Amino acid sequence: MEIRPAVLEDAEPAAALYELIEPYLVTSARGLRAAISQAGDSRARVCLTAVEDGELVGWSSAALIAGSDPVSAVLRVLVHPDHRGRGAGTGLLDATHAHLKEAGAESVRVFADPASAPWAARWGYAQTRQVHYAGIEPRRAPALPKVPAGVRLVPLNEVDPRAVHQADEVAQRTKPGDAKITSRPYDDWLAGVWNAPGMVLDLSVAALDGERVIGFTLGNGDHHKIWSQMTATMPEYQGRGLAKLVKCAALHRAADAGVVGAFTANYDGNEPMLAVNNWLGYQRTATHSVLICPL
Repeated sequence: MEIRPAVLEDAEPAAALYELIEPYLVTSARGLRAAISQAGDSRARVCLTAVEDGELVGWSSAALIAGSDPVSAVLRVLVHPDHRGRGAGTGLLDATHAHLKEAGAESVRVFADPASAPWAARWGYAQTRQVHYAGIEPRRAPALPKVPAGVRLVPLNEVDPRAVHQADEVAQRTKPGDAKITSRPYDDWLAGVWNAPGMVLDLSVAALDGERVIGFTLGNGDHHKIWSQMTATMPEYQGRGLAKLVKCAALHRAADAGVVGAFTANYDGNEPMLAVNNWLGYQRTATHSVLICPL
């Protein structure tokens, strides 16, 4: 078993591994190639593979959470079901932890099948909550709710990215989660979010009051399957149905574009967004434990 840094040629087999184990994550070879390229330039990201007899049987990717204070990281570890119990997961996790410590992370979190929690506990991982994955065929979305007076719905590719960044700054500080987000400089956000490979700005929607973004939903994917990455409403506009509105509008745009599957995830306890997704018709596909480990 060899544990080594990922190379661009690993993107296709790694994407196939994701599709086999966690298809609801909407992971493309294009996105993985971008992650592998970024890992070569920055200590903030690492992509590793486990190779046995020339075959990619395991994958690990990790990155520092932008704007987290204290510095935290998130990782994903996958091992092919036919190759488990042979040291691939252990080798990947040890190597990833070593990289993250050197990069300055003080903790790391992983979303994992609950059955793997006892194994992860050997490194000090402990569960803090659960996260629920859900999916829908966009064409099954309900009719669009009435748009409030004075509010416009606009695809994000027609919105000033600085206005979206300002809204996202507020959303990141107030969203549920274990990592504490303070602020992310605009140029870094522009490169890491707005211009990220696979970002489907034309299928993402903002609610505008004048030129101000008061609610938005942001997705990525490949126009075949998409992932709802972030949905938020500015605090003073909450309770007016804007999250339901922008997510519904985004699903309608996805259906018109021929998207066959839309997926998302929410923490347990995030009842407002879970209620929105239930209303939209999302069906739960999996539940993972959120495990945190000090480094």
